[in-house]
Amino acid sequence: MKNLGTSPRTMRILSILTVTCAILLTTMSVTYAQTSNNRNRRPQRPALGRGSVDRRAALSRTQTQIIREVRSELATLPYYDVFDWLQFEVRPDNSVILSGQTVRPTLKRDAESRLRDIESISRVVNNIEVLPLSPQDDRIRVAVYRTLFNFDSPLYRYALGAVPSIRIIVNRGRVTLKGIVNSEFDRNYANVQVRGVPGIFEVTNELQIEGQQAR
Repeated sequence: MKNLGTSPRTMRILSILTVTCAILLTTMSVTYAQTSNNRNRRPQRPALGRGSVDRRAALSRTQTQIIREVRSELATLPYYDVFDWLQFEVRPDNSVILSGQTVRPTLKRDAESRLRDIESISRVVNNIEVLPLSPQDDRIRVAVYRTLFNFDSPLYRYALGAVPSIRIIVNRGRVTLKGIVNSEFDRNYANVQVRGVPGIFEVTNELQIEGQQAR
């Protein structure tokens, strides 16, 4: 049997094996390192923009507060009654747009004055329409009120309280019903009763049912 440890051929084979093992070990080390880096590397998430989120949240809170305060101020105006209708819109810049109809110029001024005292409101735009003086419209207002809110009317309860749920807007012989009622029956009943009042040119029924009104 030949001694493999001393032959030149054996030496060449050992050299080749040594180089091959070194290459394999190097490749395995690189692969392991890449795998470890991939495992440890977490996917980058887009910046949350905490400052922007905070600003939007603060803006939302401010506008919610404005809505609450404006509603309270308008509802407690001393001469805001069943023949007036006031509404508002809060814009992203915290300005408030007033609109609606009133029979009293003083109510238009008072509404704007109340809102200007709210510090968080940046600007007040007063688009409230003052209805024209008309004895005929005054007669229609009284007749419609009596028709809807007579003591034996199913709608009588809507006239109770400081803020009536049904509003009667009369402009040049045209009647618009605004507000909120409890049922479709009440809405239709009001519409039918008002259409029976003499001297009215047109009736627009904008009464909304509680829980179904636009948000």
